[in-house]
Amino acid sequence: MNLKRTFGAILTVLGIIGLIYTGVEIINHGGQITTLVVVGIIAILFFFTGISLVRTTKDEV
Repeated sequence: MNLKRTFGAILTVLGIIGLIYTGVEIINHGGQITTLVVVGIIAILFFFTGISLVRTTKDEV
């Protein structure tokens, strides 16, 4: 497996975890709004960057 594709998969998983954490904290009213906004924005960036890396990287044989 290509290194870029692996890194993209890791970024995607981290983004999903961050988005789930942000959603749970918003529902539970557990965190400060500033912290949740920052975590949410970073999670969205990780998610879309990871998806982009996985989609645009060609497999090498």
